[in-house]
Amino acid sequence: MGKGRLFLILVLGLCFLIVIYTFWDNNRIKIVEQVIKIDDLPREFDGFKILQISDLHEKTFGSKQETLIRKINSINYDVIALTGDLLSNSDSENYSPTYELLDSIDNKEHILFVPGNTDPIPYVVNPDKSISKNTFLLGMEDRGVHLLDSVYTIEKGNTSIYFGHFDISNPDTTSQFAKLEKDDLFVILNHYPIVDKRIDQLNQDPHSYFSKNDLMIAGHYHGGQIRVPFVGALFIPEPYYANNGLFPPQDRVKGLWEYNGTKQYVSAGLGSSNAIPFLKFRFLNTPEINVITLRKK
Repeated sequence: MGKGRLFLILVLGLCFLIVIYTFWDNNRIKIVEQVIKIDDLPREFDGFKILQISDLHEKTFGSKQETLIRKINSINYDVIALTGDLLSNSDSENYSPTYELLDSIDNKEHILFVPGNTDPIPYVVNPDKSISKNTFLLGMEDRGVHLLDSVYTIEKGNTSIYFGHFDISNPDTTSQFAKLEKDDLFVILNHYPIVDKRIDQLNQDPHSYFSKNDLMIAGHYHGGQIRVPFVGALFIPEPYYANNGLFPPQDRVKGLWEYNGTKQYVSAGLGSSNAIPFLKFRFLNTPEINVITLRKK
């Protein structure tokens, strides 16, 4: 056998192994745990756990989501944060991957949802000019999900934790945020991470409630979706960065970071974007759900 033919066989064999590994890796789930220390955290919320599920994109893990459900039901948590992009596009009617998941979750006392860019707009205008919630959201609410379109409060003892959605434009909700005191425990859920430049703008706005938050939780970036050894994420969908997110700053792709007083945690999520159809998979980027534990600093 010639050296050229042997080299070709080795290359093809390596490609085959990469394909097999990628298929296997895209269909497993890891639980990523993160402890976040909060200044002056009330004693009642020391150890409070937030389970984040993000960017499902209609992905299924086992028959009727049994693999994902098993992972979730193995976790002890206080609240679930669904941070958007549960569907693959806003016109999709493939609700089963989300509904099957919600149907079998054991702890559904507090499930909060903020929509992403591939989810339908929560409210629709009917032909008679009346406003109602979209079909997908109504089905989620039937399964215990709460749309985070106002301040959501969880009480423990004599203290509370407040959850809000960054993109809220409702004046009544904004006034609720304005009433929060500096020492109130306030967590923002949002689909999109907020980049440093935008944080500076918000902190300079006297009408913004953003500076009051203790923690922001987001998704959207997929951890880069396609990751390369020794480089990391090749691209994230972020217009605030140079080249619209091509070769982004690697410490702003996923996980926890802090900038100018703002703690932000970003999940790499579960599914894959179909923005580029032939790249609708994750590479060296295992799907994840995230357990965030609050601790007193």
